[in-house]
Amino acid sequence: MIGTELEPYDVIVCGAGHAGCEAALAAARMGMRTMLITGNIDTIAKMSCNPSIGGQAKGHIVREIDALGGEMAINTDTTAIQFRMLNESKGPAVQAPRAQCDKKAYQFRMKHVLELQPNMHLFQAIVSKLHYSAGKVKGVGTTIGADIYAKTVIVTTGTFLRGLMHIGRNKTEGGRSGDFSALTLSGSLKEAGIELERLKTGTPARVIGSSVNFSVMEEQPGDERPLLFAFYDTRGLPDDLFHVEQSPSLDLAERLLFHVEQGRGMRKAGWLPGSEQLSCWMTYTGDETRRVIMENLQSSALYGGEISGVGPRYCPSIEDKMVRFANHERHRLFLEPEGRNTDEWYINGLSTSMPFDVQQKILHSVPGLENAVMMRPAYAVEYDFAQPTQIHAWLETRAVEGLFFAGQINGTSGYEEAAGQGLVAGVNAALKVRGEPPFILGRHESYIGVLIDDLVTKGTFEPYRMFTSRAEHRLLLNHNSAELRLGEHAIRFGLMDEGRAKLVKEKIAKVRNWTERFEQIPAPGGRLGDYIRRGGDASPASADFHALSASTRDEIIYRVRYKGYLDRELKQVEKLSHIEKIAIPQGFDYGKVRGLRNESRQKLEKHRPETLAQASRISGVSPADISLLMVSFVSRNA
Repeated sequence: MIGTELEPYDVIVCGAGHAGCEAALAAARMGMRTMLITGNIDTIAKMSCNPSIGGQAKGHIVREIDALGGEMAINTDTTAIQFRMLNESKGPAVQAPRAQCDKKAYQFRMKHVLELQPNMHLFQAIVSKLHYSAGKVKGVGTTIGADIYAKTVIVTTGTFLRGLMHIGRNKTEGGRSGDFSALTLSGSLKEAGIELERLKTGTPARVIGSSVNFSVMEEQPGDERPLLFAFYDTRGLPDDLFHVEQSPSLDLAERLLFHVEQGRGMRKAGWLPGSEQLSCWMTYTGDETRRVIMENLQSSALYGGEISGVGPRYCPSIEDKMVRFANHERHRLFLEPEGRNTDEWYINGLSTSMPFDVQQKILHSVPGLENAVMMRPAYAVEYDFAQPTQIHAWLETRAVEGLFFAGQINGTSGYEEAAGQGLVAGVNAALKVRGEPPFILGRHESYIGVLIDDLVTKGTFEPYRMFTSRAEHRLLLNHNSAELRLGEHAIRFGLMDEGRAKLVKEKIAKVRNWTERFEQIPAPGGRLGDYIRRGGDASPASADFHALSASTRDEIIYRVRYKGYLDRELKQVEKLSHIEKIAIPQGFDYGKVRGLRNESRQKLEKHRPETLAQASRISGVSPADISLLMVSFVSRNA
């Protein structure tokens, strides 16, 4: 039965993009009666832009999602057509896995996972408004005339809130090409006191591969022995995608045996990860590209004044690159396949909002694309977002109880950032229904925690993208340790089955035990720990160590090799932990704090941090201001 006032759903999720899918799955897996509403069920988890997952810091987030019991990692592994490890020549803390996915297989598999999930109800409708009562959310209204009620609502609308697409001066309503725009939901949010602003993003043209001259481009094949996103050394259970053989003589990739997933006899989309990888290709813009763009700059929606929203700093359009980096003679472009069963190619780096005829000229100015046939034009899209300082650290809005935001509505960009928020929102919506304390990830334990803390503490005025440099404790956040950092949370919330939970606990114990033992085991010149820190390997360790999974061995060696640095980071975390625990009373009057600078007072009143640690991370709030606040709290409680 559709949720009624007398029998409401526990959780309604509005939007089935990457945030919505993870939010709905997390809530349903925690036993919540969950509805996932989307305007088009056939575009669930659609990769509207580049069909890739991972990259710098983003790959870390995907592994964290897997550690928390989410779906993105395994969905990526089973539908990827190329794997590459980025920053492989650098330290493990900043190395990042990336995968190019088959965009259709990715969305088909995710849709199937949702369909088979207990406690889940998929429903096709466009949400037109939210229902409120006494400062609480009560449900949603739809364009089909159905009102659906729930105890909590998670809004994950992506680029669809008053979405407006631009190709030159041509404007079309829609959150992405070929899809609708949510025109009335923004008004409903404003009625509740939520302030909305505009952001902009964009996507490049797609071309037919048969019209591309790949012979003048540089081939970029996938890694021969790819690092996968999910932690299969703890996923060796019959209900998971793979069986992991126990032979210690084989590495992880060789020990993965493809196991056909069954859902009442139906096979999910996907294949053996790393098999039959497809190449990407690299080319460059040139002088002719620059000439065409600069001569037509004012016809761009961006530079012609048609777009008011702020675009992504770290993924600019090609015309923005030409203006901002005028001293660069050329810019790299990557041609990336969109799937195994299509000849459609994505031109990474050539996003634009130029008119169609200018797009054609730009395309044909690039080596290898002289005769390229465009299948889909590039465009920019503007959309509403809510400044994220209006939400709590657990993603519930301050204005409306029971209403949660996740994904691009909070000002982020990227599938991974959205999915990480979605999972946290789903968990917290479930905890809200249960009447339990909210789940807040710390900056020292995850990139997802850094992401959310940055958003709710500082806000954003451009699409937020995660980088390793944003995390002050990034040495603690290497991608291989995600399960050790976050697995216990997943176990506590019931996001892992008992079999995997047992293996995660055993893995945590093994890493701790062996990290200590390495400081005792004899090795050339002293102890094995010192030997490794001098550049040695783990060969002097016993056969028991070498029988551990590759993931476990790698994490032990990482902790031993960087012991001094990691110990220093942990001491810093401990030093700051006391202010993380000092809560700022709701409605605290900063005007009564003697000596507090006006700038600090104004910013603290605007952002309303919930802890002293959050206050310390607001730009313009000095250590002296934090000391004054601490004294004020002590005297207040004396």
